[in-house]
Amino acid sequence: MNLIIRLLLNAIAVFVLANVLNGVNVNGYTTAIVVALVLSILNLIVKPILVIFTLPITIVTLGLFMFVINACIVLLADKFVDGFYVDSFWVALLFSVLLSILQSLLQSFLKQD
Repeated sequence: MNLIIRLLLNAIAVFVLANVLNGVNVNGYTTAIVVALVLSILNLIVKPILVIFTLPITIVTLGLFMFVINACIVLLADKFVDGFYVDSFWVALLFSVLLSILQSLLQSFLKQD
């Protein structure tokens, strides 16, 4: 149940950011849910592989290259999901940073002591 709530919160974050940012378009609520699911799967499978391959450059940049990896994950989701469009790399970078912030804010409501 907690997984479904987190997925829906991520979909809300995607939908809100798509309405706020000019370079990101989501066609509807169901597309936002699919984008949240695809982003979760890509973060689970592809991101660790990218992190391992780019470990030297990530160390040299003191971890800032992780922003580039996150933007690449968003661009991959753009390619996989019809109805989700990101205009450029820089928009994907801004989207990924704002999505991380919004996800952490929304999921802080789920924390139970």
